[in-house]
Formats: sequence, structure tokens, C-alpha cells
Amino acid sequence: MFKVTARTILELGSELISSDAIAFYELIKNGIDAGSKNGVTIKFDIVMGRRDYEESKSQILRAIEDKGDGALDLDELKEEFSSKLNTEAEKLYCSASDIIEGADTYEAFLNALEDIDNLNSITISDTGSGMSLKELDTVFLVIGTSSRKSEIDAAMAGGKSHAPFLGEKGIGRLSAMRLGNHLSVRTTRAGDKSYNLIDIDWTDFDNASKMIEDIDVKPSVGEKKATPDLSGTDIKIRKLNADWSEKRVDRLAIDDFSLLVNPLGKITGQRIAVFWNSKRVNIRRLEKSFLSHANALVKGNYRIGNKGPELKLRIELNNIGFEHPQEINIENASADVLHGALVGPKAKRRRMNKRDIDYAALNSVGPFDFELYWFNRSIQRKGKTTGEYQALRNLLDQWMGIRLYRDGFRVYPYGTEDDDWLELDKTALKSKGYALNRIQLVGQVEIGRLSNPKLLDQTNREGLRQTPEEAILKETVQFAVERLRDEMNRITKEQKGAKEPFIADETKTADLEKRMKTAIKSIRQVVPSEHREVVQELELMREEFARFASQARERIADMEKDADQMIAMAGIGLMVEVVAHELTRSAEDALDVLNSLKRKTVPEEIRRRLESLRASMTSISKRLRILDPLSVTGRQRKECFNLDELLNEILEAHEAQFERHQVKLNVLPPNRSVQVFAVKGMVVQVLENLISNSLYWLDVEKQRKMSFKPELTITVEDNPPRIRFSDNGPGISKQYKDRIFDLFFSLKDKSRRRGLGLFIAREAAEHNGGALTLDPDILNEEGRFCTFDYRVVEGES
Repeated sequence: MFKVTARTILELGSELISSDAIAFYELIKNGIDAGSKNGVTIKFDIVMGRRDYEESKSQILRAIEDKGDGALDLDELKEEFSSKLNTEAEKLYCSASDIIEGADTYEAFLNALEDIDNLNSITISDTGSGMSLKELDTVFLVIGTSSRKSEIDAAMAGGKSHAPFLGEKGIGRLSAMRLGNHLSVRTTRAGDKSYNLIDIDWTDFDNASKMIEDIDVKPSVGEKKATPDLSGTDIKIRKLNADWSEKRVDRLAIDDFSLLVNPLGKITGQRIAVFWNSKRVNIRRLEKSFLSHANALVKGNYRIGNKGPELKLRIELNNIGFEHPQEINIENASADVLHGALVGPKAKRRRMNKRDIDYAALNSVGPFDFELYWFNRSIQRKGKTTGEYQALRNLLDQWMGIRLYRDGFRVYPYGTEDDDWLELDKTALKSKGYALNRIQLVGQVEIGRLSNPKLLDQTNREGLRQTPEEAILKETVQFAVERLRDEMNRITKEQKGAKEPFIADETKTADLEKRMKTAIKSIRQVVPSEHREVVQELELMREEFARFASQARERIADMEKDADQMIAMAGIGLMVEVVAHELTRSAEDALDVLNSLKRKTVPEEIRRRLESLRASMTSISKRLRILDPLSVTGRQRKECFNLDELLNEILEAHEAQFERHQVKLNVLPPNRSVQVFAVKGMVVQVLENLISNSLYWLDVEKQRKMSFKPELTITVEDNPPRIRFSDNGPGISKQYKDRIFDLFFSLKDKSRRRGLGLFIAREAAEHNGGALTLDPDILNEEGRFCTFDYRVVEGES
């Protein structure tokens, strides 16, 4: 059996309780778990600051060393020290003054200083159930007791909705050593005649030669109670390790105590009262009126329904920086959308070096809620006085960040000043449009111990353990933030950026020029010769107008060409990424082949593997040939070509990919060849994006359903030339049918959530005079759109 040294307890406490805020969090949580009827009270009784103590101690030691040789006068030293005492401490101030007065030597004064330091204390009190003498010995003194864990497990097995306790590990009592070196516990249960006591001096454990059983810590019976029905616990900590000035306690109340309980959750009566030398410390609450100033918000409810996980989002845009009507959008993301957006294909996650998350985590994460409020700091001053703006900014500084709460109680360190657990700042720098970073967001995520059993704390209280469920929680909130940004960008484009399209009508300008010329000619015939200069001026103006009109037409043509070039370049970027992906995969396969060949000596085996490598290179060669017509110069040139032949070339380039993804390809050719006059590169771009999109969602569906057999059906028609592109994947729900072609809108997983493919595909289709739409008449078994209708060139439908 292992033997444990006494110092292990100190090491354990320092590792598990990493900050003063965590220490108070654990002690407050214990009071609430005890069923305290009046909440928890924290009293800071501080007669002398820690810094003053250290400085005074140094002065006295110097005086003792310099004795007889210019030593400081004892009375002057005592007077200086007395001036550092906190008069607000009242009783403690009187006691400290008496102790100072009684010191008649430097050595006695040094001892007096220690006695005064021992007057400082922090007391955490509750009116809960308290502990009996036996429980002090068998529960409080047992590190890692399982009493609460057993009750939580029983509640979970019994289908309860709320955990009976906030804590369960039995290590919270080590928090006291973080705050001070001496601990005194006074506790009693209703019906006990006396108080039950225990005292622990943590410095006794700081002896390398002692084992834990060498430290004598035993509970004892204290004074009799005046009221037998009284119950509760007082935990008093002395020999404090930090300087608890009034300013520091105020800061602790603002930064931590005000955020311990979910400010937007249900009122639970979990009162926390803080006093500094008998003076009540204000703990600011989050007022709902403050949230009414939010410029936008998103609320989410993640639930596990009969058909699997589902996420309901409510997005409100109130005033995002310009005049617009209030926008409210409600979305319901079903299991297939969540799988695609939060999990994605396994192979892609591995290549991105991300944690492997399987579909099961979408269910095992359990239900949770969140609400995030966005404040546009750049426009908060508008319409407000200086005082109103300053007050709002102060509140925003206090409440900014996204915090995590379990059963209404905070989980650290999420939402602290230095914590960016949702990577909001990093994402905001890379995102297009609005910056949704930590300093502009106020919000919380609410989970439960019983409803989310897989979301467990790390042992050191520094966040949740990294599990698939934790990743789903995190990526769900990130997805909601991105959807909020998408909606803000959409409304900005629709409301603020909407402009009447300019149509260059050359016939109008030519007609105006002709009319001006005729009018000037008529004027010249009737104007006297002495006024011919005026007519000449008119003629010069007409010529100037004609020149400007010609320049304007040329500039419009240049701008249209630039727009086409932008679309072309974006399309090349996407195709280069696809080719890079295939090159990387084939290179990795080639390395595997070569490594295997080192261990193989059979010629037939070598020949077969080389054939495999050749096939991979052939696939890349075909893909590169497809890329050729996508060059900018090639894309802008219309030509006559056979549509069904081009489609076959593209599909041949994807044969290996279809085989790898186990996709059954169904091609329904036309009765005769379909000739089109169009920019071939644009047609290729449309088809490549549709193939890429289908393969992604077919992979997602295959991971969701073990028996799923992916199929892709492509039909080529004539008069007008068109291609119908259909797959048996999850389909597109009606709520997203008007959004999938929007720039930057995407429901794919975070690593591939660019929102460019279908936008570029539609732009490319329209460039040829065609169109890319969802067929509204073809729905899958779940009532979702599953067919793209690509009309290649203009014609009757």
C-alpha cells in the first residue's frame, strides 16, 4: 500500500486550487450544497494589511540588528505602526492598539506584530445542515470523500433533472490553505447541544520527514448552543496569505462574486453577502435593462429529440450600426445539419489535426442553452449623454465575455479576462464583416450535472476535460456566433449596401447626342452672325458630352470585366485547393507505398503497388487537365463545345474519388449530343462545386447511417441545355433554401465553412446567361430539396 507524506496535502491543495477566486468558489459552493437557507456570508476582518505587516516586520528586525548603534526609537516605531492600522476594524483596532501598547522591547514588539497579524481573518458562514462530530472526522477530514458523488449518481440513475449538489469530489476543503495557514471550523446540526470544532495549522504539514498520520488533527466538542435548533457552519481562516484591502475585496466582488451565479438564470435564492470590516460590499447584479441596449443577440437551445439532436437559434438584429427594421430569424438545425456543421467527415478532421469526434457525441453531450448579446462599442455613444455612455461602458467592461454555468453556478475559467475559450478574438480577425470578439459580447452557456454527465471539470478546476462532448458544446456556440455574423452581413448587404443596378443603355446616349446635334444645327440657322460664338460654344459642349459618354461606356465595360476576373480568380482559388488536397493525399499514399516496398521483396507485389501509385498520378493528371480551362484568360472566352462530353471528362477525373467515397454514380445522358456556346471554364466551375458539395454531405450522411449507400444522379437535357444534379444525402431544408447561394453562408464544419462554392457557382452560371437554382418540385423523403437545376445557357425553360 502507498504511504503518503504530510507535504503531499500541501502540494495537492496548491495544484487543485489555482487561484483565490477558485478557493472562494469552492467554499461558497460547500455552503450552498449544505442547504443554507440564507445563502453564504463572507466576512473580511482586516486590521492590518499584509504589505504593512511585511514592511513593519522588516523594520523591527533591522532595529534589533542595529540595537545600540543608531537603532530606531521604539516609541516612534510603535507610533508609525499604529498609523497603519485600519480604524474601520473597530474591535480589532482596539485589540491591536492594546497589543502594541504592551510591547516594551523590540523583541516583544516583533511578537506583538505576529499576534496582530493573527487578528486578521476571513470567515465563510452558512446556515445549512452543518456537521456532527462524527461527520467532521469521517467526512470533512477525508480527502476525496464519495458521499456526495454517490447521491449524484443515484439522482442520475433515478432520472432526476437537477443535481442535489454542486460539488462531489471532496477536495473543496483544501481551498482554505490557499487563503491562509490556519483553519478553524465551527459547525453544528439542528438538535446538537454543542458546537463541533476542528483546528488545522497547515504549516504543520510542511515537514518533509513527517507522514500524514504523524499530523494530529482531531475534532472536538465546543461550547454549548444557546438555540438547540440552530444549524450551520463557520469556516474561519487566519494567518492570511494575501493583502485583503478594501479595494481588493471590491474588485473581487465585481470580477468574481457578481458572476458566480448565472445572472440570466432563474432566481435560486443563492445569496452571497460580503463584508469588509462590517461594511457591506456591493455586488453588482446584471440588470435586464442593460441587455436592452444590445445591438444584436442570438439565443440557442440544444435538445435531444425523437429524431436526434436539434439546435434552435433565435437571432435578433436591433441596431447593428445603421437604420434598418428589426430582424428576427428563427432556425431549427436538425441532426444532419449539426453533423455536417459540428462534426464533418472524419478524414477531414484528421487532416486538420483536430480531435476525432464521432456522431454519438451529438447525443451524449446532452441538452444545454445559451444566450449571447452583441454590443457595437463604436455606436454606443450615439444618442446618450456622457454619463449614460460611461455607465453603459462600465457595465459592458464588467460583464463582457462568455461564461459557462453548471446548474446556475459558474465553471472556471470560462469568461475570465484572459480566457478566450471560444476563440472569438482569433475568429474575429479572420472573419469578413463584423467583428464579434470578447469585448463586444456578453453571454452565458448553461449546462447541468445530470443533463450533461459527460461535461466534467478538470481536477484543477481549470475548465472542462477535453472530450468529444466538450468539443460539441464549444463548436455549437461557435456555430451560433458565426450564424449571427452571417445574418448581420446579410442585412447589411440588403439594407445598407443595396444599390439600383446601373444599366448602360448606349441607344439612349446615342439618341441624346443626335438630338443635341440637330438642335444646334437649327439654332445656327436662326441666330444672327454676331452671336455665332454662342452656337460654337454649344457645339463644343456637345463634343465634350460625346467624349465623356464614350469614356463612361469604356469604364463600365472595364468594371464588368474586373468583376468577371474576380469571380474567375475566386474559382481558381477553390480549384487549386481541391487539387492541393488531392496532391497531398496522393503524396501521402505514395510515401506509404514506398515505405511498404522497403519491406517487400516479391516482384508481383512491387508491380501491383507501383500500379497503384501510377493510378494516383493519373488521377492528378486528369484533375490538372480540368484546371486548365479555368485559367482567367480561358474562362473569359466563349466557345462551342459538347456539354455531355465535358461532363464525362469531369466525372472521369473524379472516378477515384467516387470509388474512395463509395458513391454510386448514375448518369442519364441525352438522346443526342448537346452543343452549347459558352465559357467552358465557367461550366466546369459550376459542376466542380456541385460535386464537391455533394461529396461532403454524402460523407456526413454515411457517418450518420451505417446502412446508407451514397448515390449521385446527373441528368443532361437539351432545349435549353441543362444539367440536373441530385444526390440522396440529407438535402436542404426550406429554411435555408434562400441562403445557400449567399456569399460566406455555409453549414459545413468549421474547417471548411467558407461559404464561397455555391455563390461562385451561381455567379459563373449567370455569366453564361444561364442559372443555378434549387428545383422546388423535387423533394426527398424528408421533404427537403435535393436537386440543383443548372441551366447552362439562356433559353426557354
